[in-house]
Amino acid sequence: ILSGCGVYDGTEIHEASAILVHLSRGGAEVQMYAPDVPQMHVIDHIKGQPADAESRNVLVESARIARGKIASLAKLSTADHDAVIFPGGFGAAKNLSTFAVDGKDCKVNKEVERVLKDFHKAGKPIGLCCISPVLAAKVLSGAEVTVGHEEEEGGKWPYAGTAGAIKELGGKHCVKEVTISFPAHVDTKNKVVSTPAFMCETALHHIFDGIGAMVNSVLKLTGK
Repeated sequence: ILSGCGVYDGTEIHEASAILVHLSRGGAEVQMYAPDVPQMHVIDHIKGQPADAESRNVLVESARIARGKIASLAKLSTADHDAVIFPGGFGAAKNLSTFAVDGKDCKVNKEVERVLKDFHKAGKPIGLCCISPVLAAKVLSGAEVTVGHEEEEGGKWPYAGTAGAIKELGGKHCVKEVTISFPAHVDTKNKVVSTPAFMCETALHHIFDGIGAMVNSVLKLTGK
């Protein structure tokens, strides 16, 4: 499930690409989706500031990553899929939910909420990385997730405060490292798998490998 194209206002592209590579290596067939809604705003990724008087559509922007092969999230049927995975990027907190603005009082896009609840009810695994675990924490009460560490540790974990927000949302936060040496967190009861990814300031290959651990755990939980 994509949330646009670009870390500050959509999907984190490296995370999406890593997920797709690991899914391909695992032999999975993939269909990409995104909600057909306007972005919260558009960020100039050089300046790191909102672009005035500009608007973009989440589905249209997500199609850049999907190479055009994408469908509206409203068309996703849980019965057609064995698992669902959400990359991170601020789009998860801005376009898939209002977490970036409202924190613990956030609302989740109705189609995102439907998908999460339907996959959970069907006992099908849900994969999450970076900031996207906040979606499960909000929608699936008591779900165990990780966004990494709970302290900034000199800037290594710049978004460590998210762990506290997850607890306020009703989720359970588990401290985890980002690398493959420390496998992704698996909530076996709820079949929710998460990994910190870019919540950590570290080398790209560590993030890539950590995402691989998440994807492999999701595929294993499908039983296929």
